[in-house]
Amino acid sequence: MAERLLQASRQRRVKAMTAAAGSAGRTAVPLLLCALLVPGGAYVLDDSDGLGREFDGIGAVSGGGATSRLLVNYPEPYRSQILDYLFKPNFGASLHILKVEIGGDGQTTDGTEPSHMHYALDENYFRGYEWWLMKEAKKRNPNIILMGLPWSFPGWLGKGFNWPYVNLQLTAYYVMTWIVGAKHYHDLDIDYIGIWNERSFDINYIKVLRRMLNYQGLDRVKIIASDNLWEPISASMLLDSELLEVIDVIGTIAWNLVASYYEQLPYGRCGLMTAQEPWSGHYVVESPIWVSAHTTQFTQPGWYYLKTVGHLEKGGSYVALTDGLGNLTIIVETMSHKHSKCIRPFLPYFNVSHQFATFVLKGSFSEIPELQVWYTKLGKPSTRFLFKQLDSLWLLDSSGTFTLELQEDELFTLTTLTTGGKGSYPLPPKSQPFPRIYKDDFDFDYPFFSEAPNFADQTGVFEYFSNIEDPGEHRFTLRQVLNQRPITWAADAYNTISIIGDYKWSNLTVTCDVYIETPEKGGVFIAGRVNKGGILIRGARGVFFWIFANGTYRVTGDLAGWIIYALGHVDVTAKTWYTLTLIIKLLLRLWNCVLPWSEVRRMFAPLTRLAVHIKKRTSENHFYTSSRGAFVFPPGPVLLWHAERQVCLDEHPCEFPEEWLGCHWNALL
Repeated sequence: MAERLLQASRQRRVKAMTAAAGSAGRTAVPLLLCALLVPGGAYVLDDSDGLGREFDGIGAVSGGGATSRLLVNYPEPYRSQILDYLFKPNFGASLHILKVEIGGDGQTTDGTEPSHMHYALDENYFRGYEWWLMKEAKKRNPNIILMGLPWSFPGWLGKGFNWPYVNLQLTAYYVMTWIVGAKHYHDLDIDYIGIWNERSFDINYIKVLRRMLNYQGLDRVKIIASDNLWEPISASMLLDSELLEVIDVIGTIAWNLVASYYEQLPYGRCGLMTAQEPWSGHYVVESPIWVSAHTTQFTQPGWYYLKTVGHLEKGGSYVALTDGLGNLTIIVETMSHKHSKCIRPFLPYFNVSHQFATFVLKGSFSEIPELQVWYTKLGKPSTRFLFKQLDSLWLLDSSGTFTLELQEDELFTLTTLTTGGKGSYPLPPKSQPFPRIYKDDFDFDYPFFSEAPNFADQTGVFEYFSNIEDPGEHRFTLRQVLNQRPITWAADAYNTISIIGDYKWSNLTVTCDVYIETPEKGGVFIAGRVNKGGILIRGARGVFFWIFANGTYRVTGDLAGWIIYALGHVDVTAKTWYTLTLIIKLLLRLWNCVLPWSEVRRMFAPLTRLAVHIKKRTSENHFYTSSRGAFVFPPGPVLLWHAERQVCLDEHPCEFPEEWLGCHWNALL
């Protein structure tokens, strides 16, 4: 075995030297120096005294919530390319673990994900896209570890309370059915199950869940708890031997897998990569893909850390892992404080500076002849390298000792594995805004997914619905299916809402056929210029046009209905189709003015010309129209026109031309 490794190493070294000679003119990167006597700290990597902790793998979360919403609507081949960058071994991030949200119908950061049980007697294991995503991950990596975790829960579990632990057996049964459904309908084996993301744990519930799983023959499914801060659950485990026995992992994991939601929702672009334009096919392979690859491509769950790992003398850290069969992977990082901060927790300041680090391989690693080298340098684009393979490091003449010159914001992986690779595809299409004209009639007999393309539910759940009693144009619809508030994880709005389109739109027309199912108390709205979503949806502002089954209408400047622009009575009832139209246009009136730019911005605000229309469909398919007009002051850009020139008053205004200071402005739009 050792002789074969040595022979293969020598052959690779000859090829590397030949390749290096032919690329002498290439851009230089920091060099690896083989030396015995170099200034700086010396770090010993040794397995003589046994190994350290077992490595569970590296992964990411889809959910928490609706973070993969737009991915499923991507056209091919771009959707498959994105999935390859995430899951395909030795290609991109090569993730070991995929953790998904167990949809609970509530807002969980960037939207809602549907539950497999909206109600107690309702079961449907084809709602949402997490099933599809898990299957796609398994296609690329059959060994990927699958995890499930609830954020919100359907309301029926709470029995009137906003709490999932009212009936422990019922909640455990609900979670168990999701695991069984994954296997029965999708042939997916769930490996780990969580408790309640970033919320309180209940010791008795964890024990009940373990018994429920065992009773259903799911002994192999391990429990992760509590998906929050470690300290409270760890202290309880030390005091409760049964709890210690039933919990397999105390864990957290990276959020989120792919930023595939509208960027203006909370935490835009907080994924390993970005894919938020299914209408164009555009996506971005971000640096976290390649930073992850430094570990995932050269380790596997079940490897072990060495005991001799730790921090570098002048900032940074190093770890080493082995499979116990002779393979060794070393990861060295010198990330600056700037490139290390996450949303939480707070990261105390630290300093990283230029240094030389000498590593000494001992024990079973002392005779390793060669290490493959992969390198990343973050920072300015002109000096950036992402997951670049360097010439291999020859160790035969150095007694297992080598030295790295380390700068700030670098990663090195040194490994005996030769299977790593930086996958690539041709550049995807260029970024394009959401189409200015968009229409959907929801005409699908057997929709593959429950959600309509590009709609992102923010409160409530909107699903495809086929109305077999309607032979006309409304046979296929999008229906809001909840009539009970879920057990919330975030501040869900009291009104259901799904968003679509471009947040930059200011002049727009929204037309939608609507149907109110609940007499007297029912209602529906369409809106434009909605400025908030996700966990902030309750405070959304914009222009909202409402009709209610009690025969009234309202135009408001916010979702909550506190800002009222117009209201009145109209002939509207439940169980009837209406066509609502909302037209929003900007206007601006300025008079003779000799004002500096700051005064123009301060004194003159935009006016919006608002028109709303209601059309009722009769049996003869005739219409009657009710039109209302109003001037309102919602947020939005301001357009100033002078002859054929224009300038935008936004957060970064153009310079105000001096010759325009004495002017006369007319109504514009």
